[in-house]
Amino acid sequence: MLPTTLVNSGSQGNGVLSPRDAARHTAGAKRYKYLRRLFHFRQMDFEFALWQMLYLFTSPQRVYRNFHYRKQTKDQWARDDPAFLVLLSIWLCVSTVGFGFVLDMGFFETIKLLLWVVFIDCVGVGLLIATLMWFISNKYLVKQQNRDYDVEWGYAFDVHLNAFYPLLVILHFIQLFFINYVNISDSVIGYFVGNTLWLIAIGYYIYVTFLGYSALPFLKNTAILLYPFALLIMLYLISLACGWNFTKMLCSFYKYRVK
Repeated sequence: MLPTTLVNSGSQGNGVLSPRDAARHTAGAKRYKYLRRLFHFRQMDFEFALWQMLYLFTSPQRVYRNFHYRKQTKDQWARDDPAFLVLLSIWLCVSTVGFGFVLDMGFFETIKLLLWVVFIDCVGVGLLIATLMWFISNKYLVKQQNRDYDVEWGYAFDVHLNAFYPLLVILHFIQLFFINYVNISDSVIGYFVGNTLWLIAIGYYIYVTFLGYSALPFLKNTAILLYPFALLIMLYLISLACGWNFTKMLCSFYKYRVK
């Protein structure tokens, strides 16, 4: 059962953290602790990380409810356990190898594709999106009366990872079963199925991102994060009308990148 009470053992009589405990709550200290645990697999809770991955599909609200518990017990919104990141990396490796196989890539081409997907698609784009969302949320979405609160950059990156995982499974795993038969063909059913999977995947990314920021009680007007849905649906309809096949474009791009 998850704890729900706030731990104040390190605070002084007036409720203010002592200098020693305050130092432990700095961004640098939290980052150091997180990176250090990357090399201690026995300290990672992989079972709980798997639970989160499951509920990101079935009930993502429950995942963010746990972030509330972490804030209450450890005074931080962001994850302090890298188990989720490790499992996501494994998913990236397995799905990318599968992509290389169905696209008939060689060993070294598959390695190049893997490096691109990990460091560009996931980490690089994730750093960009997390930084952008961190800036926007702190600049425009924080309630005026709660200026003492701010969105942790680590939490913004966690939200990206949460939203990226379902997108990865849909586009890099489920889609593999259709690529050679439907998605890269020039038929109407080909780009309809392929583009519909893209619509679901990106739509899920937007929705899980919205849930992540709406879960923070000191933010306001988080519904604006759902506005990209309108643009996404419009682009989807245009793609069907024009015969654009997003999956075929992705495969062509991947093959170009590994040459």
